[in-house]
Amino acid sequence: MTQEAARAVARVYSPTFSPLYRQIKDFLIRSLEEGEWGPGDAIPSEGELALRFNVSQGTVRKAIDEMAAENMLVRRQGKGTFVATHDDPRSFYRFLRLAPDEGKATAGVSEAFSCATVAAPPEVAAALGLLVNEPLIYVQRVLHFGGQPVVFDHIYLVAELFVGLTLEALRSAERSLYSLFESDYGVRMIRAEERLRAVAADAESAGRLGVAVGEPLLRVERTAYTYGNKAVEWRLGLYCTRHHHYRNELG
Repeated sequence: MTQEAARAVARVYSPTFSPLYRQIKDFLIRSLEEGEWGPGDAIPSEGELALRFNVSQGTVRKAIDEMAAENMLVRRQGKGTFVATHDDPRSFYRFLRLAPDEGKATAGVSEAFSCATVAAPPEVAAALGLLVNEPLIYVQRVLHFGGQPVVFDHIYLVAELFVGLTLEALRSAERSLYSLFESDYGVRMIRAEERLRAVAADAESAGRLGVAVGEPLLRVERTAYTYGNKAVEWRLGLYCTRHHHYRNELG
């Protein structure tokens, strides 16, 4: 076996080996993270990217296909490929899987009532990869649907990424929180992990949601990640399911 062939075999079987299309994907993600293309922007064509990276169009296409499947990019027939944005109404329901028992889903109305800097409690620090007592921005809000309170959220954000976030800014925003974070702070949520369990309403959540103390609620714990798999938000949502249910698609 020649030395060149031996090196090729070593690359294939090396535990750090990454397929070429994955390397192109990493380059593209880095460009998104650095702001070369912003939310809603068109990225260069597959041919242009192939020339840029000196690879085949098929390799670029495979990288873009995977990024589109992960909701980082959006293909539009006859128009090109664009950076996904939270301003797209379809994005709202990617991160809020609450659906009404009857009728069509409608956009919620966010009522933020608290925004303060706090020390990270142990559970939140662990989820966000921070030290206990590091500063976080803590937001409390109620999400209304059809005029009724349905979700009581406790939201913790990495403070250094959301400098200047105020209650006034949250109240004046006429868009989703994730749209606000994307446009004003350059933080785009790419994916999230959730844990669900049933709990009984305590006095505070009962008052916020207009239910009886002890009534069953759905507790949803979410960790949200931006580019580079960086955790930037942890939230605890308490959902009233009198007229709504949690809906997910599998497969």
